[in-house]
Amino acid sequence: MVERLQAGDRAAFATLYGWYGKQIYRQAVLPRLPDPALAEDVLRDTFRTALEKIGTYRPQNRSIYFWLRRIAINKAIDVHRRRKRDRQLAEAVAQEPVEALHQRPAAPDRGLEEADIKRLVELSLSRLNERYATALRMRLIEDRSREECAEALGVKIATFDVLFHRACKAFRKEYPP
Repeated sequence: MVERLQAGDRAAFATLYGWYGKQIYRQAVLPRLPDPALAEDVLRDTFRTALEKIGTYRPQNRSIYFWLRRIAINKAIDVHRRRKRDRQLAEAVAQEPVEALHQRPAAPDRGLEEADIKRLVELSLSRLNERYATALRMRLIEDRSREECAEALGVKIATFDVLFHRACKAFRKEYPP
């Protein structure tokens, strides 16, 4: 059988699988990998590797079963190692702050760009009616609530909403595109 396999006889390989496939699966793979789908993948990889490496097999008064079994055990160990690395990586990623994963590094000239934007916003606000500029600063820059802004300006919330809307329209006209 081994000579036929080494000569490239595919039918001999099917026979080999028929003889040892279930036995390798039950005795070597499944006890080490209790997940049947994973065990089937390892069994498939075992016989694929055996087919690729059959030229290196040397019978030494032993059945080819022991060679196949060793391949299967090595494949199962590889799966355990890979799963352990994957678990460690997942744990490491889980410990990383979420913000760090989603933030892109700032562009080198980002500080200059922000300074230019602040300068243009301040210039545009300085050209507005003082009441409009105050409403925009409180609501957008200081991030105050509508209620706080209305109280600070001494008006009702609905009046502040109208004032804020008009301030936004005036700002759009002043701010450079």
